[in-house]
Amino acid sequence: MMKKISVSIPFGKGHISAGMPEKNLRGVFESGVSSYKAEADGKELVKRAFDNPVNSPKLEDLAETVKDAVIIASDHTRPVPSKVIFPELLKRLRLKNPSIKITILIATGCHRETTIEELTGKFGAEIVKNEKIVIHDCRDDENMLSLGILPSGAELKINRVAAEASLLVSEGFIEPHFFAGFSGGRKSVLPGIASEKTVMGNHCAKFISSPYARAGILEGNPLHRDMIWAAEKAKLKFIINVIINAEKEVINAFAGHCTDAHYAGCNFLKDLCGIKVPESDIVISSNGGFPLDQNMYQAVKGMSAAEAVCRKNGVIIMVASCSDGHGGESFYDLLAKTPSPAELLAEIEKVPQDETVADQWEAQILARILKSFTVIMVCDKSASKIITDMHMKYAPSLEDALAEAFRIKGADASLAVIPDGVAVCAEKI
Repeated sequence: MMKKISVSIPFGKGHISAGMPEKNLRGVFESGVSSYKAEADGKELVKRAFDNPVNSPKLEDLAETVKDAVIIASDHTRPVPSKVIFPELLKRLRLKNPSIKITILIATGCHRETTIEELTGKFGAEIVKNEKIVIHDCRDDENMLSLGILPSGAELKINRVAAEASLLVSEGFIEPHFFAGFSGGRKSVLPGIASEKTVMGNHCAKFISSPYARAGILEGNPLHRDMIWAAEKAKLKFIINVIINAEKEVINAFAGHCTDAHYAGCNFLKDLCGIKVPESDIVISSNGGFPLDQNMYQAVKGMSAAEAVCRKNGVIIMVASCSDGHGGESFYDLLAKTPSPAELLAEIEKVPQDETVADQWEAQILARILKSFTVIMVCDKSASKIITDMHMKYAPSLEDALAEAFRIKGADASLAVIPDGVAVCAEKI
């Protein structure tokens, strides 16, 4: 009998497991974040970060003499532990200035509006009830202000609430990002609270095609360059960014100067999340479960980790619930209405920067992956038609996906498992 090793993969708010044939399995490759032992609990780590800001006065000192402050906060698609961060953040803003007017601006980017239920889950009922919360709408041009021209040539327009703030701060978390290098820091401004047109210019086909637009890369990354410029023009004065483990617990926190504190966090994380994986015929990945695996749009992120280490013409098995469907109508349409991913990729790569359309970048990356690999999605049955419409295969279980992958690549195919693709910077060996 073939010996198998049971491997657990995050899926929705739980996990799914399957037996991996030992003779094929090259290994299970995880970020060092999963085994990192934090020095203290999340609340204490956040407090320490505020007490020791990177290249910045303390937040309470910055807030002491201003009339108002705007906090850019992440939306429902990001697992930022705001319940841990916000009590201390609000406390610091009011510590020396009890009358300061505070607005929480939800950085939806080009995502849908965050619901009251999602806000309550994120912040808790007390903050939702007692604090002023504004949800960014990237298409509301009347509430945008122009701050100049980005290095890329696109116009920078951001939410008026942030542009007119006396003190602009942001919360967030840092993880590898499949084309911005790392999340967090400057991304709260662009794309977080930028106009749709600005996001389109930054996420153009030329930039997405750059070999520097990959997870873990900041130097030479054209999207990152725009984002840094945008944060500086928006006068993002102070950030509090955390690093979390698979249980969404804070394992470190960095506060202070919007660029320097972010770089400090990225350097800490890069030492933990870099993995070297043998090039394999079949690679399994996930989006780390809820909330990032709610839709197909987000699932492309974890899929890109598998792309980095899968042998050309291999099979990628992506585990993501996709309980919220495709995640973007235009994203879905771009894939579903094309005869082949290769044709779509060729078309997108010709699109000029000023003609970028919504979700084009996500479709571009997915088309790039599908051009070279067969993708099998393990997801909710409700998303099965969406998956097949978008040129992927649907599997109702991980076991079924593995059986199909071995049918395609043969019984001796090599197999690698990356349980959380969004948590790693993967490199093949």
